[in-house]
Amino acid sequence: SAGILELREAISEKLEKENGLSYSSSQIVVSNGAKHSLYNIFLSILNPGDEVIIPAPYWVSYPEMVRLAGGVPVFCRWDENFKIDMEYLQSLINKKTKALILNTPANPTGIVYDKAEIEDIANLLIKNNILCISDEVYEKIIYNGKKHISIATCSPEMKKLTVVVNAVSKTFAMTGWRIGYIAAEKDIADAISKIQGQTTSAPSTIAQKASVIAIRQGKTLYSCMVKEFQRRRDYLLNNLPKEIYYPKPMGAFYLFFNYKDMDSITLSKRLLEEKFMAVVPGAEFGADKFVRISYATSMGNLEIVVERLKEFVEESL
Repeated sequence: SAGILELREAISEKLEKENGLSYSSSQIVVSNGAKHSLYNIFLSILNPGDEVIIPAPYWVSYPEMVRLAGGVPVFCRWDENFKIDMEYLQSLINKKTKALILNTPANPTGIVYDKAEIEDIANLLIKNNILCISDEVYEKIIYNGKKHISIATCSPEMKKLTVVVNAVSKTFAMTGWRIGYIAAEKDIADAISKIQGQTTSAPSTIAQKASVIAIRQGKTLYSCMVKEFQRRRDYLLNNLPKEIYYPKPMGAFYLFFNYKDMDSITLSKRLLEEKFMAVVPGAEFGADKFVRISYATSMGNLEIVVERLKEFVEESL
């Protein structure tokens, strides 16, 4: 139920070679996408009332999965760089705190944590014996020479407290194949494998075999895609009207923007009705003054987006 050995060995080799992390195949569990991996984690580590700190803005499914597993989501505000407000994070920690979710590169903002920031978070978690759920699904979609750093690499102590989550969906554009995985201490991996064995069992063998090839071929499959994403991102950054405010995305493929501090539902509705643009309201991400768009689309579509946003701004002045 933990996934075929060939794939778990390929993941183990990938983690060692690309991330500097040593996990045996018995510490890896392959699931039906990273979303399934995350839900399995919460089912395995949470007792009723345990708290999980979720830095905002956050991926929309985190809070609901924590609640479904009997936990309590606790939201941490962001600083001026849309990263964790460390002082506020420290104030949230109490005897019920079980874990922190760290997503870098992040959905929806595209921000990327650097080494010093990761180390500061790690030191706080080690001091308080708090687990880190490290969601690294966008690790390869990263720009301008930025480097992804897994918090598990900070120290042996932090590695023991970390559950690494990844997938083939974003790196290899294999979303429909539904292959995600975790790497963790053996007791957590065993618990997840037991839960999965009584629910879904392992993912499709065909999808697992395809993932072995993708992971082993690695950069040859995704490097051109990442360059194209950066080209599209740069087009947006260079052409959007100056009245649109956003944190500069250094990874992933989203732009999270604000206009005139308009609430996200109102802005989403107006863009849809006035400019036939569909965006995702930031209220669902814990940031109600922002909306999210994706540049995982054609340049032709992005040119239309820029044109319509310019029109919207001009008509709103």
